[in-house]
Amino acid sequence: MGRAAPGRPACAGARPPGDDVNANRALDELLAGRLRPGVYQWRTPAVPGAVGDTSWTERAEEAGWHAVHLDGRRAHDKDAFLRVCADAFAFPDWFGANWDALEDCLSDLSWTPAKSGYLVLYESWAELADADQGAFRTVLDVFGNAVKAWRDTPTPMVVLLASVGVEIAGVPRLAS
Repeated sequence: MGRAAPGRPACAGARPPGDDVNANRALDELLAGRLRPGVYQWRTPAVPGAVGDTSWTERAEEAGWHAVHLDGRRAHDKDAFLRVCADAFAFPDWFGANWDALEDCLSDLSWTPAKSGYLVLYESWAELADADQGAFRTVLDVFGNAVKAWRDTPTPMVVLLASVGVEIAGVPRLAS
């Protein structure tokens, strides 16, 4: 599988048969608490219209996780990404719409409690990665710091970067 320079998506080529089964199994393992919380690439099944599929939110919520969907099709730059996050997480009015405020909010989330954890699915992240590699790398850093802040709590955070054949250098794949 090809690797790209940091921040650059790389075409991964043909997917192995059953890859979607492995992705779903890995998600089940994660929701059951058998995989370490982190920022992962999640290779979703290549299905027409799959972007925006919310069946994963039902699975997460049934397991007690608060599910958050970030639709990257609306985030081509830093400001748009911050707006998408503010809407998806229902940030309080004091959100300052900058990287530090995003990290502060993601490390707090007291306004939206979770029983088992926080599961964030960031779809169409390549929109931001292609348009502004620096902003995308900052997003990965902010998510990584938030995951660390929640890791040893009763409600860990996991961020899944959904992809269908594109890979991010330095971000592990969610696999069981």
